[in-house]
Amino acid sequence: MSDTWIFPDWPAPRRVHTAVTTREGPGISQPPFGRFNLGLRSGDDGHAVRANRSALRQSLNLPAEPRWLRQVHGTVVAELGPLPSPEEPEADAAVSRVPGTALAILTADCLPVLICAEDGSAIGAAHAGWRGLAAGVLEETVEQMQRSPAGLMAWLGPCIGAASYEVGEEVRKAFLDHDPAAADAFVATRPGHWFCDLSLLARQRLQAAGIAHIHGGGFDTRTDARFYSYRREGARSGRFASLIWLAES
Repeated sequence: MSDTWIFPDWPAPRRVHTAVTTREGPGISQPPFGRFNLGLRSGDDGHAVRANRSALRQSLNLPAEPRWLRQVHGTVVAELGPLPSPEEPEADAAVSRVPGTALAILTADCLPVLICAEDGSAIGAAHAGWRGLAAGVLEETVEQMQRSPAGLMAWLGPCIGAASYEVGEEVRKAFLDHDPAAADAFVATRPGHWFCDLSLLARQRLQAAGIAHIHGGGFDTRTDARFYSYRREGARSGRFASLIWLAES
């Protein structure tokens, strides 16, 4: 782990590669965006973001330009190959079974989840803010991977930590209506408000979907200065990327 990159520590097969960027990467964005903002819709200069994305591909020796998404806090899952389309797909998750494909999720407090088949035949990536998580974006991603959940593994990336994430009753209700066990992820703070553990909620959802091997977690983007955080920085926050790519056999 470093100030520039995070390489997930999980037992993924050799042809599956993963990385997470930080704001300290080899970019040219100006304050308040740090150096390595990768979000085109964050208010940063578009030229700088595109230059940062080019530096990302070169620095990690990616097999192709990452397949960026237009994320909208929904549950749509795009099935993608390595060749970009004229427009970024409007989706909050992506899957691929095509070698040379790099999937990317942009976040600044929401939870990025990377998934792969244990035999290296498929990859997936999901953007799990509370709305998408409650609506079932992880379950949709697992289904679209077209593999037995028992043969999948997941890694939970950097997101806002439970001690930094206070939410209202509507958020808690959205999860408890789906599964009463979600109560374990909420701690009361003041009347009508709760600390919310996004990573625990994701673990519960993935386990219920049949995935037993879940790794990662333990980050807090609001208190860890390496990451962009909407709660810490407001609307002028940049975005960091969590990437998974499928190398040739």
